Amino acid sequence: MKKIAISIGDLNGIGAEIAIRSHNEINKLCEPIYCVDKQMLVQASKLLNLPLPNDMKFQNMNNTFAITPQKVNAKSGAYSFDSFKKALQLVEEKKADAVCTLSIHKEAWSLAGIKYKGHTEYLRKFTGEDAIMVLGCEDLYVALFTEHIALKDVAQKINTESLVEFFTLLYEKMKKEKIGVLGLNPHSGDNGVIGKEEFIIEKAIKDANFKIGKEVFHGALVPDTAFTPNSLKNYNTLIAMYHDQGLAPLKALYFDESINISISRKIVRTSVDHGTAMDIAYQNANPSTKSYLNAIKAAITQVSS
Repeated sequence: MKKIAISIGDLNGIGAEIAIRSHNEINKLCEPIYCVDKQMLVQASKLLNLPLPNDMKFQNMNNTFAITPQKVNAKSGAYSFDSFKKALQLVEEKKADAVCTLSIHKEAWSLAGIKYKGHTEYLRKFTGEDAIMVLGCEDLYVALFTEHIALKDVAQKINTESLVEFFTLLYEKMKKEKIGVLGLNPHSGDNGVIGKEEFIIEKAIKDANFKIGKEVFHGALVPDTAFTPNSLKNYNTLIAMYHDQGLAPLKALYFDESINISISRKIVRTSVDHGTAMDIAYQNANPSTKSYLNAIKAAITQVSS
């Protein structure tokens, strides 16, 4: 069985409950290694009044703190970052095959003095290579050309060289034969009337297809119709130019089952595609585990292919 290092996420949120509730099912799919001190999950299980499975395997970090349910603070932020680093280390040392991450809280990372805005950004630093953020499920995947940057900065990031590199890496790792590329502007620029970024996108599509040797990428698609049923008959993978352009419609369609995948050449990392849900943490609200289960399955598939 494949060994999957589990980054525990923010322990003040729902991550611990999802890990505990899902363990018996996850344990049938792979060998999970939880990057968390056992005492922290003992503490979480008592707060939740849930029994802790006795066959969970821990990668202790020799660091504990008092869980404060539903609170955003530096201690939980620092711990979730350390858990992620430990999981990556296990893969680097070939003690695990892939990483699956539970939700972090970006404000908690900031309070802890962590300069990275999320898992994918730190993964780039750790591996020294680019990584692409892809979210979705088997019905629809959305890759983000830009991620956690201000909307006003997106247009200046669009250039042919960066787009071609992005397209070819995505194809290399996902092997999708037909991928739709969204334009940046309303109506995909209306042939330059509203904006000219689509000319750059279209040239990059042409160059990437030539490099690959076949017509994989198509566009630039009009963004406000790309997620309609008729359009999705043609594409189950889309590339969005910025975060909310892709994720707002994706989450409206597939919120409970979507996952997050970091596409890179060195480390396979998958994640749940939901937040820490501080409002329901430790309330025994029985949060959905579907995204977590799908993320585990995707990690296993990626390292088995």
